[in-house]
Amino acid sequence: MTFAEKVKYVRAKLLITQKELAEQVGVAMVTVARWESQGLQPRFLAEKKFEAFCEKKNIKFEE
Repeated sequence: MTFAEKVKYVRAKLLITQKELAEQVGVAMVTVARWESQGLQPRFLAEKKFEAFCEKKNIKFEE
């Protein structure tokens, strides 16, 4: 699963907008949009924040 797919999956599962996810992860909304639409890889710190957010929400990904 690509990072873009993970972001889309999390938003769909939690029924939240890009803006809401961005606020909860601590990044800009445009960053979340770029992760999804352009497939940009997050910076290390942003990726760790996203992983921590997923862990807090008990969301796991199949590798």
